[in-house]
Amino acid sequence: MTGFSRYAGFSVNDEKYTPNYAVLPILKYLPKKTIWCPFDTQNSEFVLTLQENGFDVVFSHIVTGQDFFRYEPEHWDIIVSNPPFTDKKKVFERCLNFGKPFGLLMSNMWLNETSPSKLFKNTELQLLIFDKRIQFDGKGGRVPFASSYFCWNLLPKQIIFEDLEYVKGQVSRMYTDFSD
Repeated sequence: MTGFSRYAGFSVNDEKYTPNYAVLPILKYLPKKTIWCPFDTQNSEFVLTLQENGFDVVFSHIVTGQDFFRYEPEHWDIIVSNPPFTDKKKVFERCLNFGKPFGLLMSNMWLNETSPSKLFKNTELQLLIFDKRIQFDGKGGRVPFASSYFCWNLLPKQIIFEDLEYVKGQVSRMYTDFSD
């Protein structure tokens, strides 16, 4: 699949759309405020699941001309999404600069890099860690990395472990927005 990459010039590895079962665990930590999903279309499981659970949601995506690094909606309180892995350091820098809570789904492998320790050195990184890997494509292939929500000013404590209720074969409806 080349959908998003075709628009943004990113790597095909950025094509990881989050299934519904991976959105559900963060819901209980979100206050009923306006959530901005900045890497999402109307068919994103973040947008759909949050709306189905009574949240006010604002979404934006680079394919509709709303580049996260240049666009900010008029009103929002919290960012929740799965950003592209490309430019993740810049994504987290921008989120921290907003000074508002966020929860971003990210590969745990990022913790092996120096960027998280530099970015969160003087502020508290919070992690919502799962007991299973998220299978982003739903085709049964093993994703070679585990993911967690990397949060700031959102969780009640610094590290929370959650059981992930994996649903075999479940894929994000956002894939329909980028079918070739």
